[in-house]
Amino acid sequence: MVNRLRLFWFPSPWLSLLLFVAWLMLNNSAAPGHLVLGALLAIAIPRLTARLGDPQPTMKRPVLAIRYVLRVLGDIIRDNFRVALLIMGPNQRLQPAFVALPLALHEPLPLTILAGTISLTPGTVSVEISEDKLWLYIHTLHLDDEAELIAHIKGRYEAALKEIFEC
Repeated sequence: MVNRLRLFWFPSPWLSLLLFVAWLMLNNSAAPGHLVLGALLAIAIPRLTARLGDPQPTMKRPVLAIRYVLRVLGDIIRDNFRVALLIMGPNQRLQPAFVALPLALHEPLPLTILAGTISLTPGTVSVEISEDKLWLYIHTLHLDDEAELIAHIKGRYEAALKEIFEC
């Protein structure tokens, strides 16, 4: 009963907390009126929008998610140097290409995270996910070996996301 009541008033407790804090920070005030209005908005907005979202898989292994973020940050730093060297060298060395990456993920949230990760990493951009969600099309600034790029993305990012979301 208590859990149902909590879900009724706070369907997304973290979102409610975020909205409340954001309201206070935007107004730069903790006056009683702002506290009350912030609390009302923090309760009302998640309740009004709760049914708009599709159910998403939950993160089953948050420690792996932290490791994933650190891995991506390291890859971004490393690939910034790699892309800088490619760009500063002769343009004849560049071999841009489109690559079709076969997907093992099919849930919208992990797919979005994978596409975002690829786009955040310098030298690659996610272009499109096929309608059947079996392929992710990627543009890369320089491609030496397509199979190696696919294996790298699947092993480094997709496998980690499958583990994090257990899907």
